[in-house]
Amino acid sequence: MGKIIFYEDKNFQGRSFECNSDSSDLHSFFSRCNSIRVDNGTWMVYEHPNYKGHQYFLKKGDYRDILQWSGLNDSIRSCHLIPQHRGTFRIRIYEKEDFGGQMKEFTQDCPNVQEQFRFNNIHSCSIPEGQWIFYEEPNYRGHQYYLRTGEYARFSEWGSSSPKVGSFRKVIDFC
Repeated sequence: MGKIIFYEDKNFQGRSFECNSDSSDLHSFFSRCNSIRVDNGTWMVYEHPNYKGHQYFLKKGDYRDILQWSGLNDSIRSCHLIPQHRGTFRIRIYEKEDFGGQMKEFTQDCPNVQEQFRFNNIHSCSIPEGQWIFYEEPNYRGHQYYLRTGEYARFSEWGSSSPKVGSFRKVIDFC
C-alpha cells in the first residue's frame, strides 16, 4: 500500500492531505502544494486533474520544496500510485508513428536515446512488459511521461506534445 502526504507550504508546513490511492482530483483537499513526503510506494503526480499536464515521478523520500524538483509551479491536482511490477521489462521504440521505421528493443534503462538509437525523436513505442518513464532530456531530466504496458501509436498517447525523448528508465519499487 502506498502513502503520500501533500503540504501547502515548503518544508512540510501548512495544511496537509494524506493519500493512499489514486486520486483524479485533489483540488478540494488543498489549494497549492509546496512540499511532499512519500512514505510508501512510487507515485506519479500531475499538474492538472484527471492525470493531465506535467507529470512528476516520485519515489520514497522527502521533497521539501516543489520548485526545486519540478521547476514549474505549486499546482498538483491528481496522483497515481504506480503498481509494483515483478518480472522482466521490455520496451520497443520506433522512429515513426504507428510503429514504423527503425525499431530498437531495450530491457535496461537508457540514459541517452541519441547515443543508443541515433535519433532523439520517438514517435511510437510498444511496452510488452513492465512500466517505463520517458524523460524529455538525456540523463533522466526534463518533462516526464509514465507509460504502462501497452502500445502507443503516437507520442500524444503518452501525453507529450512532442516526440522528443532524451532518456528513459524502468519503473521499479524503490521502497
